[in-house]
Amino acid sequence: MATLRFQALTEVMSRSPKMISLPSPKVSEYFGEMVFDKETMAKYLSKDAFKAVMEAMDKGTSIDRKIADSVAAGMKAWAVEKGVTHYTHWFQPLTDGTAEKHDAFIDFGDNGNVIERFSGKLLAQQEPDASSFPSGGIRQTFEARGYTAWDVSSPAFIVGTTLCVPTVFISYTGEALDYKTPFLKALAAVDKAAVDVCKYFDKDVTKVYSNLGWEQEYFLIDKALVQARPDLVLTGRTLMGHSSSKDQQLDDHYFGSIPERAAQFMLELEVEAYKLGIPVKTRHNEVAPNQFEVAPIFEEANLANDHNQLIMDIMKRVARHHNFEVLFHEKPFAGINGSGKHNNWSISTNTGVNLLSPGKNPKGNLQFLTFLTNVLAAVYKNQDLLRASILTTSNSHRLGANEAPPAIISIFLGSQISGMLDNLAEKVTDSKMTPEEKTALKLGIGRIPEIILDNTDRNRTSPFAFTGNRFEFRAVGSSANNAAALTAISAALAVQLKEFKKDVDALIDKGVKKDEAIFQMIKKTYLESKAIKFDGDGYSEEWVKEAAKRGLTNITSVPESLMKYLDAPAKKALVESGVMSEKELEARVEVELEKFTMKVQIESRVLGDLAINHIVPTAIKYQTTLLNNVKSIKEVFSSEEEYEALAGSRKEIIKEISGHITNIKAKVNKMIEARKRCNKIEDAEEKAFAYDKEVKPFLDDIRYHIDKLELIVDDEVWPLPKYREILFTR
Repeated sequence: MATLRFQALTEVMSRSPKMISLPSPKVSEYFGEMVFDKETMAKYLSKDAFKAVMEAMDKGTSIDRKIADSVAAGMKAWAVEKGVTHYTHWFQPLTDGTAEKHDAFIDFGDNGNVIERFSGKLLAQQEPDASSFPSGGIRQTFEARGYTAWDVSSPAFIVGTTLCVPTVFISYTGEALDYKTPFLKALAAVDKAAVDVCKYFDKDVTKVYSNLGWEQEYFLIDKALVQARPDLVLTGRTLMGHSSSKDQQLDDHYFGSIPERAAQFMLELEVEAYKLGIPVKTRHNEVAPNQFEVAPIFEEANLANDHNQLIMDIMKRVARHHNFEVLFHEKPFAGINGSGKHNNWSISTNTGVNLLSPGKNPKGNLQFLTFLTNVLAAVYKNQDLLRASILTTSNSHRLGANEAPPAIISIFLGSQISGMLDNLAEKVTDSKMTPEEKTALKLGIGRIPEIILDNTDRNRTSPFAFTGNRFEFRAVGSSANNAAALTAISAALAVQLKEFKKDVDALIDKGVKKDEAIFQMIKKTYLESKAIKFDGDGYSEEWVKEAAKRGLTNITSVPESLMKYLDAPAKKALVESGVMSEKELEARVEVELEKFTMKVQIESRVLGDLAINHIVPTAIKYQTTLLNNVKSIKEVFSSEEEYEALAGSRKEIIKEISGHITNIKAKVNKMIEARKRCNKIEDAEEKAFAYDKEVKPFLDDIRYHIDKLELIVDDEVWPLPKYREILFTR
């Protein structure tokens, strides 16, 4: 057996679970103890400071310097009591991760002595180097200044001995360089637009909140096995590897008994999450071997996304305590389920009404139908924008197979809700409704709660599925920042709701009664966007053909999808709503194109290195063994008939190995030449398309021959841990 592989397997087999003890059997006794939440603020802040922060969180009002100083003093006092020595502005640059720069509280006092200091100025704003973060040309290397600014709506928290303050990240000239800034603007836009529409139904509505419940899927693989796979270490996925004879065919891992080592990891993860106020609720085995899921209770969307980014970091840290590596790549192993991050999204009012849940009376249900049909229209008009927000390099490997939805964006409503909408659309006339029509409509929508509760199902092939009181955006990838997808849907819905209100008001101005005007616009909106509604099998060839007839796009190329950000519908949603400037949008597209190019480039280099320096030498070594065996047979058995009978099959294997080696070497050389050609291209768009067409196809072509060799070459000499070992060794 190859030394590195043998050492890794031996190390894994010697593992025993690291047993974790709970701080308390009651989570409530330590939940949020490392968070500067409302309860903690009430203890450490003056009444004026506390009131100002609450108003800033609820109404978006600004905090003046004096109040900021008071908040900083209280925050520091609380943090120091917890053993904190440093602070950092915690932000989310366009690197698909989080960033932080730690500074100590220490400073020199007036008499030269060392003191702990944390002012309102330091709390509110910092100046990290912006030149080395992706900016799409907004920042050059010689233009290093950028700003992080305090996000008052998300509470500060403590990790280790560092106070972390959630912030936005912008350039010196004011452009967003992160995911959070446009996300906050999109949430504000949908808040305002939704409140305006809610006023038709309830004058007491003054704020609409976006809510998110994410489901984080991940693989948990022993650290030694990952370290023995350079492709996993450097790219997050296996660039080669034949499928195991048994993987997930029996569905025996799904919801099965959680392996003990994994269970102890989950226990420690939950303890750390609870301390940071992350309300994780669910844990279970997922479909693929060594694949799992963690999911929290719903929270306000901005906070929920912060918690998701934070928990991904916690998972990596806790995994090391248990000699695991967490894989967030959407498709780390070919042929089995990839990992998603299902975004369960809803919107609710300050009066406690879920706008995507049926009401208790016809009026409430009219409001429900209003928002339901406007979501349909927003997705229909912005299908390319939604796809662009989730179709990353890694997620492109996942979409369309093994429970992941296809690249065709559609909405699942369920047959009962679809039928009800069809019936309502048929009943509503474009002229003044008769008393009988009004009665029929009121009776029809009065039955919605019963229909919803009893007849909504789930469609795992749908990218955007209605599940009773929310939509589940299933296409989001496990490594993604949720803000990208939710910024797209929030901005799109904000624009759609504004248009809906404008059209309703125009009808009212013409003398149409309010309810009749709303009914007419619900019908119009539904009929114009019903092509996006599909309740069938998203994997079927029939759906691909049907979607094309409906005018729905099916884009699987990442660069092609990204360019849709710059089309008119996307610009209308993002730019006209004020979520991004045109410059920010163009820069963001360039960043994503560059990320695609670099990730394919890295995978190409890693695969070429492994193929030539690991796989080919191993195959040649085994081939030499076979050649020597054939020579020995010739020496012992002089009869040609006996020789051919014994050596014939070996010679066939030798030829087969030679064929694969020749193909690998030739294709690696061609891939290198293609990469060199592409690297000379300076334009980001042209370069990404070139890598997509000229380099990326070699990854699958070369892998085919390597995977065939894995089945032929002696298991004792194969250099890399195999799928059966990675996925089933615990």
